[in-house]
Amino acid sequence: MNKIKAIALSAFLMIPFIHYGQHTDEINSNRPGETMSAFAVGKSVIQVESGIYGIKENHDILKYDANGFGVDLTLRWGLFMEKLEFVADFQYQHEVFNPAIKYPDKSAMKQTVLGAKYLIYDPFKNYEKKVNIYSWKANHSFNWRQLIPAVSVFAGANLTFSDNPYYFSPEAAISPKVMLIAQNHLGDGSWVFVTNIIADYIGTDFPSYGYGITLTKGFNKNWSGFIENQGYMSDFYSDAIVRGGAAYLIHKDMQIDASISTSLKNTPSILYGGIGFSWRYDANYKEVRTKIDTGDSDKKAIRRAKKTKKG
Repeated sequence: MNKIKAIALSAFLMIPFIHYGQHTDEINSNRPGETMSAFAVGKSVIQVESGIYGIKENHDILKYDANGFGVDLTLRWGLFMEKLEFVADFQYQHEVFNPAIKYPDKSAMKQTVLGAKYLIYDPFKNYEKKVNIYSWKANHSFNWRQLIPAVSVFAGANLTFSDNPYYFSPEAAISPKVMLIAQNHLGDGSWVFVTNIIADYIGTDFPSYGYGITLTKGFNKNWSGFIENQGYMSDFYSDAIVRGGAAYLIHKDMQIDASISTSLKNTPSILYGGIGFSWRYDANYKEVRTKIDTGDSDKKAIRRAKKTKKG
């Protein structure tokens, strides 16, 4: 029996490990959070992420209440290479204010962003944790490589149309938006920590700087939950948002989700909740694999293990 186990272990260790591209077996959506993940959807993959939400505002100083709804839509398209993803992000919002005489209703595209994301560094590319055939403890110890994040950059442009009530200027404008994205997979991989550092409306009278941090936990093959903190800082609008929610995987290419968010200040205080779905089309995807050699040291260890078993 020991000889059989040794042969089986040897066969496992001598097979070159496989590292897959950024495409995953199951859909990997940014929803229901607002941060952007570091990884692309995969070459030739198209992904749609959309939702609707209700919103309630109250401003203690300006003395108004507002109720409304919004629709958001994100289109993601992996093109040319595994590391590259093109993104189109749209958000429409409608609000009714009270008192209406003083504050007119708002209805407009609150956000229109076109851009691209590129993966700069993947700490697990061409890497596989070595198996120590002598030590159970070594194989189950904390992997410090988890603390090294995958890093991506996003560059795009805000398209703002004229007479937009959500914009600080009545004039139409095009302004740059850039983002630094970091992503860690922790523990057994069911924990994911994402960080976004954002510079928005660059070159305008009111540039905005912000951050987003999201911690996601996969509970089982279908359910996951998340908590998130998001902050903005500019002379036009500053806020801090906390958010939480859950997602359910219907099948490998479709997910539904729900979330609730609130601001941490009261000028205005904002409460909104929404539901959404994500869908992926990957019929044209071709699997990308990279062989990783285990190295001569592993092969020597296998031979020593065989001799020990024989003895």
